[in-house]
Amino acid sequence: MTDSVVYDQIPVVRAIGRGTTSLAAFHDALVTMECGFYNLVRLSSVIPPGTTVDASGKAPVPVGAWGDKLYCVYAEQHATQVGEEAWAGIGWVQRRDGKGGLFVEHEGTSESFVREAIKASLRDLVKGHEDEFDGPDFVVHGAVCDGEPVCALVLAPYETASWRGIRATDPPGMN
Repeated sequence: MTDSVVYDQIPVVRAIGRGTTSLAAFHDALVTMECGFYNLVRLSSVIPPGTTVDASGKAPVPVGAWGDKLYCVYAEQHATQVGEEAWAGIGWVQRRDGKGGLFVEHEGTSESFVREAIKASLRDLVKGHEDEFDGPDFVVHGAVCDGEPVCALVLAPYETASWRGIRATDPPGMN
């Protein structure tokens, strides 16, 4: 019995959340990207073989039922003080032979810090094998706190899986 589907594209989605607490801001960002009603299972950043990464917004976010597991890589940064910045980003490289790739995720208080950290990590991960990989590519997203807590979130959702081995067909809702 199959309880999950492996998609051929992993979307990279981004959102800014706001709320009365940092946790509420994180949840708001998840809801904005249609991932707010899943249990997140954070992965260690290996892109499966035969899978591409799509940051264009065209690849769908995996669909599941309320409370399902969502396997994902994500970066989150919070800002709670007026004027404080929150930046999050995911970068990736993919093997030229189609046998997978690598994600990295970084967070910080400036866009330049996050971009440079992503580039440095990816450079180190492929050191000695640079000719085997395309990229790097990355998505960085941020916000400035204007009074209420904010959360910058970049997420690469791989797939959803139910707890009972039954795949959902309808997206979650608040009904």
